[in-house]
Amino acid sequence: MSDGITTWRRDVTAPLRAFIRTEAGSAGVLVAAIAAALVWANVDEAGYERLWTTELALRAGGWELAYDLRTWVNSGLMTLFFLVVGLEARREYDLGELRDRRRFVLPMAAGVAGMALPVAIYLAFNAGGAGAHGWGVAMSTDTALALGLLALVGRGVPEQARVFLLTVFVVDDLAALVIIAVAYSEHIQPMPLVLAVVVFGLILGLRALGVQGGPAYAPFCVLLWYCLLRSGVDPVVAGLAIGLTATAYTPARNALEAATGLFKLFREQPTADLARSASLGLTRTLSPNDRLQRMWHPWTSYLVVPLFGLANAGIAIDGAFLTRAFTSPITLGVLAGYVLGKPVAVVTTSWLVTRLSGGRVRPGVGWAAVLGSGTIAGIGFTVSLLIASLAFTGDALAEAKVGVLAAALLASLGTWMVYRVTALLPKPKRARALLGDADVLVDLIPPVDVASDHVRGAAEATVTVVEYGDFQCPYCGLAEPAVRELLADTDLRYVWRHLPLTDVHPQAQLAAEAAEAAAAQGAFWPMHDLLLDHQDALRPVDLVNYAERLGLDRQRFHEDLMRHEHAGRVAQDVESADLSGVGGTPTFFINGIRHYGAYDLATLTEAVKVARSRALIGRSTASRRDGRSPR
Repeated sequence: MSDGITTWRRDVTAPLRAFIRTEAGSAGVLVAAIAAALVWANVDEAGYERLWTTELALRAGGWELAYDLRTWVNSGLMTLFFLVVGLEARREYDLGELRDRRRFVLPMAAGVAGMALPVAIYLAFNAGGAGAHGWGVAMSTDTALALGLLALVGRGVPEQARVFLLTVFVVDDLAALVIIAVAYSEHIQPMPLVLAVVVFGLILGLRALGVQGGPAYAPFCVLLWYCLLRSGVDPVVAGLAIGLTATAYTPARNALEAATGLFKLFREQPTADLARSASLGLTRTLSPNDRLQRMWHPWTSYLVVPLFGLANAGIAIDGAFLTRAFTSPITLGVLAGYVLGKPVAVVTTSWLVTRLSGGRVRPGVGWAAVLGSGTIAGIGFTVSLLIASLAFTGDALAEAKVGVLAAALLASLGTWMVYRVTALLPKPKRARALLGDADVLVDLIPPVDVASDHVRGAAEATVTVVEYGDFQCPYCGLAEPAVRELLADTDLRYVWRHLPLTDVHPQAQLAAEAAEAAAAQGAFWPMHDLLLDHQDALRPVDLVNYAERLGLDRQRFHEDLMRHEHAGRVAQDVESADLSGVGGTPTFFINGIRHYGAYDLATLTEAVKVARSRALIGRSTASRRDGRSPR
């Protein structure tokens, strides 16, 4: 396979999809770390504890910072994990489902209820007992592990279900960190806390001034962490706070064009200064959120969280201990809170919000996916063990760990059962159970208009695929065979919108105008096909020859090109690309929703299938509301 094909088929994902895939991929590493900790603790418990209680100190003159290895992992490295949590929460707020602020109501309510009910169940087991202080152990879902195990036990789960799970339990993670800061921080020191607030204000000030680059922020971030550590507040809160300040946005076309200009300057004069300018220009096209996620997310998922699991999951297990643990109110409270409380809270809250809003606010997935999200939410690990280590010691800590691990096992089994039963439903019912009938957020602006757009395929098709393309873009040429295969589907229509990337493809603008000149003579699609088939020959003389080959009026076509008669029509498409947040080609929208991912035939076909299922569900719902039978 050529390098070009390899690059084209690489999965170029949206940040959210990349987040989900990284979490799913790292789940196996985390499970392996948990298993290793359990084996290690049972083979050599003394050696296991000796390593993680080894002191590691930083000294400079009379200043010293000394903690054991477990504390450095739990309060140091885990700050990076919560930085990623904060980044993803901010990304969802700026670009994801939560950009429609009304959609924050349901995940916020489900996330809060998904914490409150398990805590209430835990307290019912431990009211008045020594374990009551550990109520926070039962409240938080481990989003990373839950997503990973959902990929394993929920075969055929649509991407939307994972998105729903993530959206709900980002709220869970945020609330858990606030609770750690408030309820599980002891001996608060006011002065370091005030300094932490001041340092955080300086970080916000740098953001407001538009300061770019990690080196400018790094000293302040480290100082914020240190001030919180000295204040008595768990310093992992610093990661969350920093992540929430990092704005997310898609690269703007003008920024990309400016970066291209800097690279061209470097190409003409390859000096160190211009190399630095070009590198910074490219980097600045990405949002701070995207840059930080790309830097830290793989490290936290594949190293930090598994290391946390290795440091905290080790429990020496024997028959007597298990008998004691599974009669302990701590273990039973954690187990019941997660396995029963989480799914009941998520499903009940989603149902109540839907009913009380008259259906205006509802889950973005079907009720089977809501239930599956509730059952898999019974996996609590990272924050649970973090709180357990703050709340308990000795046997009580071990009992809490057993409850967390047992709940994860039962939650995985329950989720597998939910999706197994759903898979047995007839196809239409299965689609509705998984996808639901909620309106989706449309990304395409403006919507397709058959009076002005170039449309190919059935006028009443269920699925509309829009491509923003550039006739000189090699990736558009590579995508074209897949598009033509898609058009064999008689229930699909295809729309081409121009986005000539003139900074990198100098012949693209005139080629787009040539297509419009052909459209003026009723031959847009034949010219479209010719241009993509001959991307290496787009000179003016070539364009005129193509017009002649298609039997067009050569003189009229030539005059249209020379006068740039159709430049305004091309500019309309470019403006719509800007409004839709499109900066590169090819970019696809399927039923108005931006397609993130590869654009090979298999990936596009799967996306079309999901879009068709949603569209048919929507038509059926509308027909029932109107008192008609669906077509």
